[in-house]
Amino acid sequence: MQTDDDILNLLKEKVAQAARQAQRGVILQPGAIGDCILTLPLAEFMKDSLRLGGIDIVGHTEYIGIFPGRTCVDGIRSIDSMNLHRLFVDTSVFDPADGDPLINVFSDYAWIVTFLGEPNSHFEQNLIFTANCSHSAEVITLSMKPPAEFPIHLTDFYTQQFVDQSGLSLEPRQVQRDGRLIKATEADVNKGREFLKEIYLEPCEKLVVIQPGSGGLHKCWHLDNFLAVAKELRLKGVEVVFLLGPAELERFSNATIKNISSAARCLTDLSLTQVVWLLSCSDGFIGNDSGITHLAAGMGVRTLAVFGPTNPAVYKPIGPAVTVLASGRTAFADEPSAALQQEVLEVLMA
Repeated sequence: MQTDDDILNLLKEKVAQAARQAQRGVILQPGAIGDCILTLPLAEFMKDSLRLGGIDIVGHTEYIGIFPGRTCVDGIRSIDSMNLHRLFVDTSVFDPADGDPLINVFSDYAWIVTFLGEPNSHFEQNLIFTANCSHSAEVITLSMKPPAEFPIHLTDFYTQQFVDQSGLSLEPRQVQRDGRLIKATEADVNKGREFLKEIYLEPCEKLVVIQPGSGGLHKCWHLDNFLAVAKELRLKGVEVVFLLGPAELERFSNATIKNISSAARCLTDLSLTQVVWLLSCSDGFIGNDSGITHLAAGMGVRTLAVFGPTNPAVYKPIGPAVTVLASGRTAFADEPSAALQQEVLEVLMA
């Protein structure tokens, strides 16, 4: 039989639980799509360990717009719509007025994690001051890039930094490498099927998407490798689509794009949402260490990532069906490799 004290304690716990669930967290992530995807395990860790009612990401909307409804992220806000540059000024001259828009930006958050600024910098101090103008909030500044020769995955580096700086007795949790970070919706699959019909591809055929670009040229496997793999896949009855983003359209000449189109169908100028639709109906993906490779892996697409100079132990894409082929050749980006082409084909056709 419950006593009055038992009932009171239960009510207190319910109130405390409701208060925790009303708290929200936010992550300021100014990076590109790959950086944003590799931040998702940190967002999930914060949400679970702090028992937050929700977590948002502030970033470039062209990269994070796909997150709500498909990931652990509840909401997004545009970093370009905020005057965050004001936080970089010297703390001695930073003085937000009553009702300052920057105060309203952070008024909903009990936990604020930023990849902008440096620890103990003017930015961090001004951010702490701004957030605490409206309420008590915890602000933690994380490094986006690990030290050279860092031994563990980047996602574990983010989580460990948060644990070390939180001041709480949190248990570090190694990120599961075989889980889906991004779950395509039924609407994504339906839109993907419609899109394939529009470009005259039958959804029932086996489809492999190839994205030959990356943010850095030194990380791009020589284009002739992708063309050779595409031609071989088509000979084996596999439909192939090349996906070219803004970086590739800027780098490649018209003659190069024409050469790619002669090897397989070439898609350009797709939004990230359209890329999600396409990948949700794909059977495989081949790419470099790039944002779209992280997207395909995170969605659970069978992903083959070709790594050159970057360390897969730190930057390997997360997903349930990821294979990384790492090349130590100095000519990774400069000349074709028939041996690595064969490895790629063997993995895909296994």
